[in-house]
Amino acid sequence: MSDVTTTIAQPDRRQIHIRKGRLTCVSGPDAGTSWNVEGDLTRIGSLKGSSITLQDTTVSRRHAEIIRTPSGVLLRDSSSTNGTFVGNVRVREVYLTPETRFKVGKTVLVFAPADEVIEVEPSSSDRLDALVGRSFAMREVYGLIERVAPTDLTVLITGETGTGKELASRAVHNLSRRANGPLRIFDCGAAPENLIESELFGHAKGAFTGAIGDRAGLFETADGGTVFLDEIGELPIDLQPKLLRVLEQRQVKRVGSTRTFRVDVRVVAATNRDLRTEVSEGRFREDLYYRLNVVELRLPPLRERLVDLVLLVDHVLERASYNPGVDSISKAVQDVFEAYHWPGNVRELVNVIERALPFTDGPTITLDALPEAIRAASKAGAGKRPGTNTFQPPDISGENGSISDIPFKDAKDQLIQVFERQYLIDLLDRYSGNISRAARAADMDRKSITRLLKKHGIR
Repeated sequence: MSDVTTTIAQPDRRQIHIRKGRLTCVSGPDAGTSWNVEGDLTRIGSLKGSSITLQDTTVSRRHAEIIRTPSGVLLRDSSSTNGTFVGNVRVREVYLTPETRFKVGKTVLVFAPADEVIEVEPSSSDRLDALVGRSFAMREVYGLIERVAPTDLTVLITGETGTGKELASRAVHNLSRRANGPLRIFDCGAAPENLIESELFGHAKGAFTGAIGDRAGLFETADGGTVFLDEIGELPIDLQPKLLRVLEQRQVKRVGSTRTFRVDVRVVAATNRDLRTEVSEGRFREDLYYRLNVVELRLPPLRERLVDLVLLVDHVLERASYNPGVDSISKAVQDVFEAYHWPGNVRELVNVIERALPFTDGPTITLDALPEAIRAASKAGAGKRPGTNTFQPPDISGENGSISDIPFKDAKDQLIQVFERQYLIDLLDRYSGNISRAARAADMDRKSITRLLKKHGIR
């Protein structure tokens, strides 16, 4: 039940090594019964609904817990009446080793590792849930989701902005045994910092100004389902220990309250940051990183899966809320799309196609319907990474070859659009997608940067 690591076994196959455990009752009313020990937390007690419910009347309702930690499998007594013993020693907590025997009440249990190696093969399908793509990289993603989703393992989804991390989280939830339970989504980078704790964990009446009543937080309302924590790298450092405690204990305490609530949730987190770097630079707790990174699911950027372009375009055209009968793109548009860097990835592609539809006459999107910024950026950046180009104004001359053929306002608007887009692309590339650092470097408010990114379909 401990850490999970993924390794590439063959070029077309990945292995997930899951360190699990098994408890067997060797003495007591439940003698001969065995239980799998997996997930972050296993509760032992006489209370119905415990992970392991014992019939022994000398066992407390909440007697002990087995917790997965980066250092090993920890047995912790839950302030039980009759204690937890290893041999003749009463213990508060102890790391379990293979074949460790311990006693709760009059029941003796033995712990044994039950490691499992899961072979992950690329799926043969070109889509999974709402994810679309036939490239090897995406089919490998599908294969990993299909194997991991039925478990309760914590998943960390990594990838650039716009690669579909939320869609992947929904696929994990929809293919899990929790599919009929709630899926709660929280963007750690969008909520005001002073409200994040209340949003996640809830608050008691009078906890702060405006708290006019008790309120359940995200984890409580997700009981029996899945919590998706988007942009987890943006979570303030002072709140990270509180999230870690929830992950370790599966208990939440509302702001301003002393009462704790038990929650049964699966956690999926996502980030566009390199959390290993964030850990080394002191901006993200190492213990929280290892708690979240049980299984890492990396979503490839669009530029690494251009073979999926046409399939994605067809998918967007089929699902567009407004489509005047368009069913394809021209070869020239496909060439532009393949030459473009797509800093906003699939989200940007969707934005570009949906904006082109009202300007398309007939069944095919042509170059004329594309934003000038896309055409200019694809020409300037073909074969180069953003940030390596000096800004070049686009060619916006009229049919007579003169810029004055275009009304002043239209020419100015086109130039501004191209400038804004290329500036944002270069800025994000320079700061590895970290919006907070990019905003500081540009001397802009973070919200202004976010608004511009959404305007240009980059975020």
